[in-house]
Amino acid sequence: MPLTEEERKAIVVYRLEKADDAFIEAKDCASMGHWTLAASRLYYAAYYASSALLVSAGYTAKTHEGTIGMIGQNYIRAGILEKEDGALLARLQNMRHTGDYDDFIDWTQEDVEPYIAKVEAYVEKLKRIIYKRD
Repeated sequence: MPLTEEERKAIVVYRLEKADDAFIEAKDCASMGHWTLAASRLYYAAYYASSALLVSAGYTAKTHEGTIGMIGQNYIRAGILEKEDGALLARLQNMRHTGDYDDFIDWTQEDVEPYIAKVEAYVEKLKRIIYKRD
């Protein structure tokens, strides 16, 4: 059953709030030197914002890979987002997955810190796209 306009907007707001919260958590983890956890939270900030963008346009994805794939199909190929945005999402997903599941992988400040500003810019870019549409 399709979402009503009111439901869709409520989900978008909720997911953007989750993106903002995850970004704050990433910065908090980074300030304490928990770089692997910071990388994971950066991924989730970008993921939640990406998911909000898709919902705002009426798309649904059931998996993380589906979300990233739909961003590529509907936004990167269309020139709305840059190829670098897709590469950022893919890299963050890889960092999260590797940090969570692979043995002897601990991300360092040098690995993660450059992504803080990139994720902040990515989330803000998606907010501009979403709110321009509404």
